[in-house]
Amino acid sequence: MSDWVTAADVARRAGVSRSAVSRTFTRGASVSPQTRARVLEAAKELGYRVNMLARSVIQQQSNLVGLVVPGFASPFTPLILDALVQALGEHGLVPLLMDSGSSSRMEESLRQLLNYRVAAAILTSGTPPLELAREYARLQVPVALINRQAGFEGVDEISSDNEGGGALAARCLMRCGARRLAYVNRPTRTDVGRQRGAGFYQAIGEAGVAGVTIETIETGDAGYRGGEDAARQLFSRPAEQRPDGVFCATDLVAFGLVDAAREVFGLRVPLDVQVVGVDDLPMAAAGAYALTTLRQDVSALAREVVQRLIGRMAEPALAPRTSRIPVSLVERHTTLSR
Repeated sequence: MSDWVTAADVARRAGVSRSAVSRTFTRGASVSPQTRARVLEAAKELGYRVNMLARSVIQQQSNLVGLVVPGFASPFTPLILDALVQALGEHGLVPLLMDSGSSSRMEESLRQLLNYRVAAAILTSGTPPLELAREYARLQVPVALINRQAGFEGVDEISSDNEGGGALAARCLMRCGARRLAYVNRPTRTDVGRQRGAGFYQAIGEAGVAGVTIETIETGDAGYRGGEDAARQLFSRPAEQRPDGVFCATDLVAFGLVDAAREVFGLRVPLDVQVVGVDDLPMAAAGAYALTTLRQDVSALAREVVQRLIGRMAEPALAPRTSRIPVSLVERHTTLSR
């Protein structure tokens, strides 16, 4: 294997200084258009690539950002990761993905991210331990939480407006004629689930619609099977005691509930029971479900996260900040038009 092409090789080929090569490949650095063109042409001819690891050692500043996720069981995880990767790339930042799905992996993720001298860390929704965020902040690594609450110094919190989303779901179901309402939450009791439930209950109380009842159940599983489990709990009752409007904490739970309602209990969706989910996963628009759901603006979430991190990287002493990104209701065929 031939030796790596160095910046000095490019400088000699382009007839410029070594520092001119460095400035050409440094975002925001000053270099004349003529010099930049010569350097880029020489780099192309030689096949030069910037050694970012070496640069981070020299400059004592990394462009790596740790992305910590609690496993990949949730279909929402790839959606937010895709948006984060794009937003980071727009600022010359490179994601380093770590899985904290178990306590042992969480400890390993922490150690590895610190070994790589990451410039910042992002903890996504789910259940990565919040102590992870506290430890990063203690070591002066800027941290952003997505759909999590912590209240730690040096940690910014960016989330969808989950309470507002719960209110949208409640108002949609009541407007469509549902009066026996249920909220189906996942068993993990995440911040997100609690917030959506709180918004759901508050909107129902504020509406003051006569004859409305409400209950909350927790599924036995966080995914599709949890929806099936919820359907058994809700629909194995006499018809007059069954809910006619159900808000599910995620689309995946809603899919399981809708399938079980139809196939196990012979119910018609939306004539017998109306259903609202959360996340607007690609399958939600498929004809088999045509699910009414809440759409999180993952692009806006990702952009806000990256902007917050960049600000904190420049000013580490900034007070913790909280941002809420609006969600929208996407009405399809699991609710009635009224």
